[in-house]
Amino acid sequence: MLRIVCFVLAVVASGVAFAEVSDVYDFETRTEERRYQDLISELRCPKCQNQNIADSNSPISKDMRGAVYQMMQDGASNDEIVNSLVNRFGEFVKYKPDLDKRTFILWATPAIAVFGGLIVVAGIVLRSRRSGNSTAALSAEEQARIDRILAERERNDNA
Repeated sequence: MLRIVCFVLAVVASGVAFAEVSDVYDFETRTEERRYQDLISELRCPKCQNQNIADSNSPISKDMRGAVYQMMQDGASNDEIVNSLVNRFGEFVKYKPDLDKRTFILWATPAIAVFGGLIVVAGIVLRSRRSGNSTAALSAEEQARIDRILAERERNDNA
């Protein structure tokens, strides 16, 4: 029984020994810490596709978080930090890429889709109005038949 208890304690203790320590950085002010959190939330992990470096546990994200912290300690501005990481890892690391020739379609696609949708809706509305206004007049024979049906209905209702 003692062996089993020792084995269980050893297994539990080994889990603690292999636990991963998250990055711990010291900041002088709460504002710097907030700035750091904002920066790492705005940068995408190159390995994890659509996960920011704040949430990713990949080695490259750890490296990027360390680089952001080091550049902040060296006095770099947010733009300098982001530009440095873009130069190193590519435009992909930015969730909101700048508007230029390469990203114009990316930024214009929502406006194009909305404009195209409005054109389609306008076309449908205009077509339905045109077909609604083109009701043909009844011929004399059709009008006489309608009058007879209505007259019969009135007689049946009055009787």
